[in-house]
Amino acid sequence: MFWYEDEVKRLEAIRMQKGYNAETIFYGSSSIRLWDTLGDDFKELSPVNMGFGGSTLAACVWFFDRIMPGYQPKRLVVYAGDNDLGDGRHPEEVFIFFQQLAVRVQSRFGNLPCYYISLKPSISRHYLIDQFRFTNGLIEKEIADNLTNWRYIDVFNPMLNVGGQPQPHFFLDDGLHLSTAGYALWKTTIDREINAD
Repeated sequence: MFWYEDEVKRLEAIRMQKGYNAETIFYGSSSIRLWDTLGDDFKELSPVNMGFGGSTLAACVWFFDRIMPGYQPKRLVVYAGDNDLGDGRHPEEVFIFFQQLAVRVQSRFGNLPCYYISLKPSISRHYLIDQFRFTNGLIEKEIADNLTNWRYIDVFNPMLNVGGQPQPHFFLDDGLHLSTAGYALWKTTIDREINAD
């Protein structure tokens, strides 16, 4: 986990600036970190962007207790797991990392309302799409069966066309990171889930 050190130090600096003012923590990988309009998109939720580039769900668990002290949020939104599968981990491993994260969240924040954004169907990782779908299913079921304070947010299916293929306009040219249209879809989807509570 050493290679994340600079990014984690950056998040620690953000925490010193934002601290108790943040009502909503967005936590996870570069899909969160690169969301340049997040502050405006969710202005009414007083968000803080705690994404770090290349992050795995494993790294989110590893650094959680180091990054989160000082925050007293009203909600947590998480996107991670994409890079774990890209690195060759199995869906069951990613599921275990999610379970571990849920334990860390419960320990620090109690029954905080939490939202897990499903893994997205990236074009560049389309060869793994069945693993992404299976991982999403495991996490969605865990939330439905055992985690009453968590909500599963499905962005996977809305990003597919009628033929079940990823829609290119939701992605940048690298086929991995989100375009402006991709973030607009995420914003609408996340808003709908949060406002449903």
